[in-house]
Amino acid sequence: MPELPEVETVKRGLAPSMEGAQIEAVDVNRPDLRWPFPKQMAARLAGQTVLRLRRRSKYILADLSSGESLLVHLGMSGRMTVSGDPLGQFVHEHPQLEKHDHVVFWMAGGARIAFNDPRRFGAMDLLPTETAQEHPLLAKLGPEPLGNDFSEAYLAQALSGRRTPMKTALLDQRIIAGLGNIYVCEVLHKTGISPLRQAGKVSAARLAKVVPAVREVLEAAIAAGGSSLKDFKQASGELGYFQHQFQVYDRAGGACRTAGCEGVVARIVQAGRSTYYCPVCQR
Repeated sequence: MPELPEVETVKRGLAPSMEGAQIEAVDVNRPDLRWPFPKQMAARLAGQTVLRLRRRSKYILADLSSGESLLVHLGMSGRMTVSGDPLGQFVHEHPQLEKHDHVVFWMAGGARIAFNDPRRFGAMDLLPTETAQEHPLLAKLGPEPLGNDFSEAYLAQALSGRRTPMKTALLDQRIIAGLGNIYVCEVLHKTGISPLRQAGKVSAARLAKVVPAVREVLEAAIAAGGSSLKDFKQASGELGYFQHQFQVYDRAGGACRTAGCEGVVARIVQAGRSTYYCPVCQR
């Protein structure tokens, strides 16, 4: 599933074609994805101007001139691909639509944005912009890891007394919004913290390394266009490249890349998910 860097990459890729532009028409080619689409979605979107694109956790929100916001979740295999010329200066033919292009946005100026989702675990909804934070998918999310509310003091308080493993705690969206399996593995390796250690027993000195490590890993991943392991593509259709920088994720049996460490990357399963770490330098 796309995590924060992938969703942020898609949002930034959509911005030139969508922000400040009018949605001329929308083709909705099936009644649902993971859940049914909102009633009259195409009619409610057509003619509206996209005032702003923003991201909350793993969701993209498009604030519209109607006072509603379109919420988009990419799910396991969803992607949004732009074709055409967003500025309307040249004539570009769009590629032929694909079988799983379930929702297609036609923008003023000539850009086309296709939402493709072979597994149909993605979702879209329309909600009042003013109360968007109260939507069931957003209401209980923790702070954004790249925002000011995510701090050493906050994290220490949030993890205090928790007996759950550190890996599980960092994956809890109520604690930190947007972190997923790939980047938690990378953060824990960067900080030398075992994914098995109880979250409430990580020392203050070691916990102080987590916040900057989270930011460094996420920012590096965004700069690389995210990680493309299976289905993920940027809005341009290009792959992300951060998978080439993985230190532990999907590297079971490989040598640990920490300087001076002679450990071998191990894979274990925690809460049904693969965890990759170095048993030698992560304690």
